[in-house]
Amino acid sequence: MARTAAEAYARPVFELERVDFVALPVRDVDRARAFYIGVLGFGVHPLSGELEAANVTLCPWQPEADGLPFVPNEAGLALRVPDVAEARRVLEASGVQFDGETIDTGVCHMAFFRDPDGNVLILHRRHDAGGHGRA
Repeated sequence: MARTAAEAYARPVFELERVDFVALPVRDVDRARAFYIGVLGFGVHPLSGELEAANVTLCPWQPEADGLPFVPNEAGLALRVPDVAEARRVLEASGVQFDGETIDTGVCHMAFFRDPDGNVLILHRRHDAGGHGRA
């Protein structure tokens, strides 16, 4: 008898420690680095050159160099900020264009924009930012 999805995934098959990096599809690595470091304030890992924030590392990846089509991330990468309206104001003053107005979902504020390669980015702040396991 076949197992249900719930039964098949009822327990992990290995020990997961953490997510080490997220691949970021880009066409121009230097342009991506300039934007993520100079505009968004990401740090740079001294050995790998990957882009670092407090809780995630982004690895710029050129899919076309691997023979794959370039497709920007449309799902979005949420960037937690202290104040969405203020962060949006600063980014707009730097020339960043936003996709629509800031949204209040009742749970959080979100403002959507894109990096130079078209990847969706989201300025994000939960109304109760401290209540989700991470400071």
